[in-house]
Amino acid sequence: MRKILALLSLMFACFVLIFPVRADELDDVNNELAKLQRDLNASLNATKPLESDLNRIRTQLANIKTRLTTIENDIEQKEVQITKAEKVLVKQKEIIDQRINAHYKNIKKAEGSMLDLIVAENLSNSLQLFFYQKKAADNDKEAILRTVLYIKNIDDLRDKLTSERAKLSEAKKQVDKQSDFLSGEITKAKVYQSELTGKIAALSARQQSILSARSGSFTVNIGDSELADDYNASIAGFRASAPGGYFAVFSFGAHTHRKGMSQYGARGRAQDNQDYKTILRAYYGKEPVGKDTGGTIKVAGYGDIDFETTYLYGIAEMPSSWHKEALKAQAVAARTYAIRYKQDGREICTTEACQVFNKSKSDSPPDSWRQAVDETKGQVLEDVVTFYASTHGGFASPIGWDTKDGSGGSSFTDKAYDKLGGSPWLYKAWYTKGYSVNSDKCGRSNPWLSPEEMADIVNAALVLTKSSDNAEVERITPVTTSCWSGNPYSINELRDVAAKYGGIASATSVSVSQGNGTTNTVTVNGVTLSGSDFKKAFNVRAPGYLSIPQSSFSFFNVERK
Repeated sequence: MRKILALLSLMFACFVLIFPVRADELDDVNNELAKLQRDLNASLNATKPLESDLNRIRTQLANIKTRLTTIENDIEQKEVQITKAEKVLVKQKEIIDQRINAHYKNIKKAEGSMLDLIVAENLSNSLQLFFYQKKAADNDKEAILRTVLYIKNIDDLRDKLTSERAKLSEAKKQVDKQSDFLSGEITKAKVYQSELTGKIAALSARQQSILSARSGSFTVNIGDSELADDYNASIAGFRASAPGGYFAVFSFGAHTHRKGMSQYGARGRAQDNQDYKTILRAYYGKEPVGKDTGGTIKVAGYGDIDFETTYLYGIAEMPSSWHKEALKAQAVAARTYAIRYKQDGREICTTEACQVFNKSKSDSPPDSWRQAVDETKGQVLEDVVTFYASTHGGFASPIGWDTKDGSGGSSFTDKAYDKLGGSPWLYKAWYTKGYSVNSDKCGRSNPWLSPEEMADIVNAALVLTKSSDNAEVERITPVTTSCWSGNPYSINELRDVAAKYGGIASATSVSVSQGNGTTNTVTVNGVTLSGSDFKKAFNVRAPGYLSIPQSSFSFFNVERK
């Protein structure tokens, strides 16, 4: 089977152009990205109200500052007026001193005029003089009162000015204090949001490398030999040999995009008496049509070779011992994939990056494979990208459940065509560095987890999903530093960190909720995690090379003995 090396987004876009894609499949393909985006949006939404309030208060404070500036300008004008008034007051004091003296004299004169009036011979002149002097005294009195009131007004203005200055000074202090506080809060909010964004948008580079190594981001074909089994990675081995209370995480399918044809599923369908056209229709939605496929194709390392009798004879994507109808379905899928290169004059590679070509097999093809190619000569699927992988895990696009009755349920593995075809990857616990059973196991002999190790996965998930402290998050890597290096928390250290998030010390129970080709939730000791969150934590933290090798979906089960 060819290995899908294109970017996930491009691969998915190509698929959308060909098949009507179900909504739950979109969720499967973009599960990790969607989760990160939801978390990021939640973080942004949490800070927006605070920013809105702070901006509103800052606007109010700006208005207050403007009013204070107006008041300050008004006070300055009053100071100028008071200064002028004080200068006038100096002159007024001189005048009032004169008026007081004059008033005193006029009063005396008025008193004298009254006596003169009594004894005066000329009453008319005496009365005239008396009233003149009285009028002068009254004028002096009025002038004195005006001056006194003027002085009092200046004193009142000065007192009011002093009070206003004190209030202004205090108001400015409070405004400056609030401005400094709010500026600090905004800065802290921005820093906090930046930290959240950094934490949510991407894990540390070390965690990313671990995830990439464990996520099954490459696609595996069967090749000319069947996939070897590993007893300790099987459910039978776990139930027979694991200690009581231990756990194991089993993947439904692995190293697969779950698109197009499952090769083990095709074998199971053939053994269930389906012909190759029925198999192709089940996986690709249509039957093949005849085309002129004569001529050559440009093959990397070999130049131009005959398309049908050299190139297709050398395709090494399925064991030649398999059922004839499965081989014929594989021949049509391989022909359909390669014909685009032929028609465009492009060179096709010979590895899983395209589809595997073996020159020695081409020179001496097994009879069963040669017959499968010859009997389907010229047959291709139109307007279809023929994705295929060894094992889809009982669920595929676009068909959904790849089972005998087309439905899921708790016993779907028993009726899955992958199982009928004998796939050892339908339900397997992974603990090897690569997909080969002989690849490095980091010193482990099985994929089983102790109650403390399972609790450690739960604690990792809690910290990854709830902590906003990068210092806490970045140390969540495998404890087996001999294989991964780094500076991870010990199990006890991570347990202490996770305590504030509801962490656990030892796992004693587990329940898993499955959906339509996806794991919805995993609950351990009452702590419920989404399937994608559990998978991420497992692939980042699990010891050794334990993994759930599924890059674009999360479909697994957790067993406890």
